[in-house]
Amino acid sequence: MIFNDVNFDTYLKNYPTEDGFFGKYGGAYIAPELKAAMQEISHAYNTICKSRKFIDELRRIRREFQGRPTPISHLQRLSDKIGTGVQLYAKREDLNHSGAHKLNHCMGEALLAKYMGKKKVIAETGAGQHGVALATAAAYFGLECDIYMGKVDIAKQAPNVARMKILGARVVEVTEGLQTLKEAVDAAFAAYAKEYKDAIYCIGSVLGPHPFPLMVRDFQSVVGIEAREQFLDMTGELPDAVVACVGGGSNAMGMFAGFLNDPVDIYGIEPLGRGTALGDHAASLKYGTEGIMHGFNSIMLKDENGEPAPVYSVASGLDYPSSGPEHAFLHDLGRVKYDVINDDETIDAFFTLSKLEGIIPAIESSHAVAYGIKLAQQMNKGSVLINLSGRGDKDMDYVIEKYGIR
Repeated sequence: MIFNDVNFDTYLKNYPTEDGFFGKYGGAYIAPELKAAMQEISHAYNTICKSRKFIDELRRIRREFQGRPTPISHLQRLSDKIGTGVQLYAKREDLNHSGAHKLNHCMGEALLAKYMGKKKVIAETGAGQHGVALATAAAYFGLECDIYMGKVDIAKQAPNVARMKILGARVVEVTEGLQTLKEAVDAAFAAYAKEYKDAIYCIGSVLGPHPFPLMVRDFQSVVGIEAREQFLDMTGELPDAVVACVGGGSNAMGMFAGFLNDPVDIYGIEPLGRGTALGDHAASLKYGTEGIMHGFNSIMLKDENGEPAPVYSVASGLDYPSSGPEHAFLHDLGRVKYDVINDDETIDAFFTLSKLEGIIPAIESSHAVAYGIKLAQQMNKGSVLINLSGRGDKDMDYVIEKYGIR
């Protein structure tokens, strides 16, 4: 499939380039003292990802520990309620061990850390799912684990904070700035700069300096590969549309990787939050411009000084002022259509899916559910596959406190 001069038959092999670029996006804009560390990680990954022993071990872990493959569920009652004849389906990453897609790359990154002889893994987290997943992986492999998390997110995501601590991780509260995901990334990078000889930074999405966008996409691509095969087996055809939420974009990139070379419409859904004013949303691809932060070039939301702008989302895992460089590339190509869903639509979808299908989705995933519903209402026929990236246990107390039960 050729799309805007990019051959998607060979896309995953050709992008990113050896120096980590997707077109003009990506790269590794880092301090000199970290360049050697990044080169070490890149060399180790490029070696181990071709190793039969590593691949066999990762497959065994996915099968015996994670519970993969996760299923696809036909959302029959929700489809019937919409009434257009369009059928909705969900890829159930909420059934992946630890409750979200995040374990897909965390087990891979922790296995890489063991291969490199590291003793500790360091990470940031927003909604807490990446933190829980990495704490789970660290416990599995016998590694120390430090998780940096903003004070605001700690208050919103108390169940996941408790899980991280039970799993043996040290949760470090970040009190600078807005005390959310960006500040957690800042703090985690600062810690890693001091400990890189004995630790590895396991970034939580398809962002950061090269090779992280490549590594996380590769580990997450299992979602799209499984989903494509499962959907064909269930229905005999491909879905007409695939939908996933996008903050940094790991769950979306994992799902999209399975369908980029197919005649399927692909939608990445960003958080519009409270509205279009700067500081009321985190829709960087919709409203941002090119910029560099956290070691990579992408599309980001900026303040009047050109610095990363304050952002907001009801979903702690989506309140980040940029998006992964591969998403910026696919946005410019037009291969993926990026759109937005606001807080009210998200919470409506949270309750709708819960009551009609018996599935309580994460607030992050509820953005994709809301857009899937909207898409089905506009279509006359066909099918929509939603990546249900995580479960909503972590969000229930917050949702009930702020919105009540509908």
